[in-house]
Amino acid sequence: MKDYRFKIFTINPGSTSTKLALFYDNRKVLETSVSHDASVLNSFKNVNDQLDYRLEVIDKFVAENNIDLSDVDAFVGRGGGCYPVPSGTFEANDLLLEDIRNNVGHTIHPSVLGMQLAKVMQTRYGGRLFMVDPICVDEFPNVARITGVKEIERRTESHALNLRGTAMKHCKLNGMDYKKSRLIVAHIDGGITIAAHDCGRQIDCNEGAGGDGPFTATRTGSLPLMGVLDYIEDHHADHTVDSMRKLCTGTGGFVSHFGTSDADEIYSRAKSGDEQANLIWEAMGYNIVKYMGSMAVVLKGQVDAILITGRYTRFQSLIDGIKEYVEWIAPVYIYENEVEQEAMAAGALRVLRGEEEPKIYTGKGMVDRGHDVY
Repeated sequence: MKDYRFKIFTINPGSTSTKLALFYDNRKVLETSVSHDASVLNSFKNVNDQLDYRLEVIDKFVAENNIDLSDVDAFVGRGGGCYPVPSGTFEANDLLLEDIRNNVGHTIHPSVLGMQLAKVMQTRYGGRLFMVDPICVDEFPNVARITGVKEIERRTESHALNLRGTAMKHCKLNGMDYKKSRLIVAHIDGGITIAAHDCGRQIDCNEGAGGDGPFTATRTGSLPLMGVLDYIEDHHADHTVDSMRKLCTGTGGFVSHFGTSDADEIYSRAKSGDEQANLIWEAMGYNIVKYMGSMAVVLKGQVDAILITGRYTRFQSLIDGIKEYVEWIAPVYIYENEVEQEAMAAGALRVLRGEEEPKIYTGKGMVDRGHDVY
């Protein structure tokens, strides 16, 4: 006799990996994280072209572990590519899937594949289909959107799933109320996003895949605009808009400097005396702490804790360096294990148990833009 009520399968494609997990209720019974080298991912013309490649990863995981999905209750795909939405659990409808396929959110990130892959699996096996806290969760106050160009607004694209999940996990472990806490939360991995959480809302964050924030294994991060224009002018024969977009999110960062996105390799080279590798590695950390400092200002210095999560927490010298810069702001807590899979399953489980109603995606205009911080 089974000791659970609901079987949930989560699919989480990231910038350098595909993460999968099987849950019995909220108990994770199987998981995997398959890394992909940037050279392989960059061989595809666009993100949607990676669908079959990523699907092979799922099929291999299911086959090797003899997973029976014939009685699955829900598939949950990481969300991205749709219009901005409030936080929560959405039950997929045709409009959501169409908008994701068409990438109406102009997202240059593999999260646009999450729901598409989950839909393939749901078509095969049945069950319900959910999206939980996609990367386009929008809780910005209006003042955080404005730039110096009238036609350009800052966008909210982040690791919302892990940032919010880690913040709520920290509060639960420390007897805090998430909706009364002020936190800086940093997801440090193949993509890096650093957010200010103010009493249950993520009020600011860099756009990790949009040329904003620290550079990463594959991303340029923020760049001096005049330098970018000079770069395009000097390389005009080699660079189209599409190639520049790819540089921004796929061939920048470590790939630009070293030709590889393998952080372990760069870290090893830095530790073994490679001066260039050491400089670039330290520069990434320097960029990270700058953005943590900016989020402390957004919170007006009232910071209860700084939380760091993501796979790069395994690099102790990086963490030690970050602490040297920011521990004066607030206590620093390390959460080595990301909670994206758990957050996806938990969102679906709340709906399956009838604890909350699923949200319905209605397209453009779902976000309340009326609030502000002043």
